[in-house]
Amino acid sequence: MTSPSLTSPTPPPGKTPSSAPPSDQTTRPGPDVPPDRRRWIALAVVMTAAFMDLVDVTIVNIAIPSIERDTGATFGQIQWITAGYALAFAAGLITGGRLGDIHGRRRLFLLGIGGFTLASALCGLAQSPETLVASRILQGGMAALMVPQVLAIVHATFPARERGKVFGLFGAIVGLGAVSGPLLGALLTEWNLLGLGWRPIFLINLPVGIAGLLLGRRFITESKAPRALRLDLPGVALVILGLLMLLYPLTRGRELHWPLWGHLLMAGSLPVFALLIRHERRKTRRDGSPLVELSLFRVRSFAAGIAAQLAFGVVCGIFFLVWTLYLQLGLGWSALKAGLAGVPFSVSVSVAAALSVQRLVPRFGRKVIQAGTLAMAAGIGLYIAEAGHYGTAITPWQTAPPLIVMGLGMGLIVAPLTDAVLADVPREHSGSASGLINTVQQMGNALGLGLVSLVFFARVDTATADHHTTPGRIAAAFVDAFQHALGWIALLLILMCAALALLPNRRPHSTHDH
Repeated sequence: MTSPSLTSPTPPPGKTPSSAPPSDQTTRPGPDVPPDRRRWIALAVVMTAAFMDLVDVTIVNIAIPSIERDTGATFGQIQWITAGYALAFAAGLITGGRLGDIHGRRRLFLLGIGGFTLASALCGLAQSPETLVASRILQGGMAALMVPQVLAIVHATFPARERGKVFGLFGAIVGLGAVSGPLLGALLTEWNLLGLGWRPIFLINLPVGIAGLLLGRRFITESKAPRALRLDLPGVALVILGLLMLLYPLTRGRELHWPLWGHLLMAGSLPVFALLIRHERRKTRRDGSPLVELSLFRVRSFAAGIAAQLAFGVVCGIFFLVWTLYLQLGLGWSALKAGLAGVPFSVSVSVAAALSVQRLVPRFGRKVIQAGTLAMAAGIGLYIAEAGHYGTAITPWQTAPPLIVMGLGMGLIVAPLTDAVLADVPREHSGSASGLINTVQQMGNALGLGLVSLVFFARVDTATADHHTTPGRIAAAFVDAFQHALGWIALLLILMCAALALLPNRRPHSTHDH
């Protein structure tokens, strides 16, 4: 979700906060008009919707093994249950924000939350992996309409003097969602309510979404941007086409023994992205409303920051899926045991994120973020060592030390990174840059989920290829594949640290007050 980076304890895995206001041209009440008291109810509605989106991301990962067992989904389909959501969310995020600017944030928010609720029902009622994947893609697309309106509505509804308090509340909600999502998913899966198994993780959104829809219609005030940017639907289509050509062969290639058409599709994605760049240049000259503001990449720190955000998205995409598979399919842990094992990580992220923005970043600048990447890499190294030493007998207490180190590292990254990337961006482009940052990280998340086939499943296949496998050997193969995937993650974190060296070494400016 999109949230204020200087006040948020932690975002969900793979989602980056955005500090820039949605539009500098938002219509607001004049200074002599008293603020509407209903704005606090409106705030509760949009914060609940943001919480629902956040929890939906973290809640699904913990239920993946149960979904795989119940539906008979292949590992490729499992990847698409998570990657499909991320891809649809990334592809529609910028356009969703512009639609709100043009047609009204309240209208798009209600459309988004209504569609998200419907898609959640379809997910919960899905009888096949294919239906679940399609419903998750729809859910991601509806989130792309809903989430950009949240901060836009806050920015249009509250005067500047109250926004600090609002963003503080927002940060607390984000932290609560990050901690509670995996636990809630584990409990709902473990309880097997009414014999529904994993389905309540989606169906729980129905009463929340319906209440948000009804209350939002009554209490949210409509707002628009007087001079909103135009849509760039051809640009969106090219982004979706290029990503599909890259990701579909990655997720399906392993099960189809890497056919020639898969390699051709992946190679063909490069000309599609080249065509996207050409189209964006023409769109800029024609009406100044490109999907991607290419001039931003002339700012060296922004270009480096985008590379860092992409790497961080890939890291999150790989880690959270392979970690779940390792714990539940490899070690045989229950969903509840796996969810409880992740609590030290979530708490560490929240604590470190709060410290980073309040005390560390103002003193040490970008070095805090670089220290976070190195701390995460160190935690990864410790986890590799512990997984190798204890094997399949590892306990939650033994996983806690590496998870705490990793969580502290991630907390130093997630809160200040967006503002650091925006530091040298001209203020008139801050909204476009912020939207692009979130989009790129979501794309990185989808790419990381696609790469799980190469860095994890391929290793499992190699270790279990002789058809004489025992449960113990399969478990050992999962442990080995997990260590292998963690090695690639550590390498990505080191490369990310190098890219961060190009960011300005000063406290990033915050745009909340503007």
